[in-house]
Amino acid sequence: MTAIGFMWKIPFFRWLQFIGLILICGVNSALATEVALAGVFPGKALLVINHGAPRSVSVGSVVDGVRVVAVEAHGATLEFDGRRHRLVVGEQAVSVVSASGGAAPSMVIQEDSRGHFNVSGAVNGADVRFLVDTGASAVALGRSDALRAGIEYTKGEPLTLQTANGHVRGWMVPLDKVRVGSLTLRNVPGVVIEGDMPYVLLGMSFLNRMDMRREGSALYLRQRY
Repeated sequence: MTAIGFMWKIPFFRWLQFIGLILICGVNSALATEVALAGVFPGKALLVINHGAPRSVSVGSVVDGVRVVAVEAHGATLEFDGRRHRLVVGEQAVSVVSASGGAAPSMVIQEDSRGHFNVSGAVNGADVRFLVDTGASAVALGRSDALRAGIEYTKGEPLTLQTANGHVRGWMVPLDKVRVGSLTLRNVPGVVIEGDMPYVLLGMSFLNRMDMRREGSALYLRQRY
């Protein structure tokens, strides 16, 4: 029997356009660019670049080397330091640092107002929202997220899952690629749950391949292999 942990019973948080910051640190530069998405408007993103004053930037415009590629309902796609970054305006702050000079990829996730760690990422190329859950033995997806990721989960190994809400049916499946911020792992064991979940649980099949430490409200992850 596989444990899924307690996190998936947490109700889905209501996202706001003007709450929190997501910070992305660029790479390939001795002085990395830091960009925070403070809010979004139709066709514009409110950016804080390198701790400066907030600036409203239109789609297609470039300010201090940062170009706004697109603006969505709760986030924006930006281009700077030679890379594209998808930032989401949410309840928490995320600071991502990619490797340079041979250092292992690492990232820092800030605790949200409810004491949880959640972060944007993708499974098999499909965008998802992860919730860090050390009580989950594997990366766990709900049915709708699995379908968006192109996972034929009913061909996986059937199993019964023990959750805080009782026993549910699930399937053990291989995940080709799991991306969390700047960290990407391949061939990650996963579990698909019969019902839907508000988040994808970032369980130990991913976290076991990280050096993990918590300092205050920050969770530090560094890829080991």
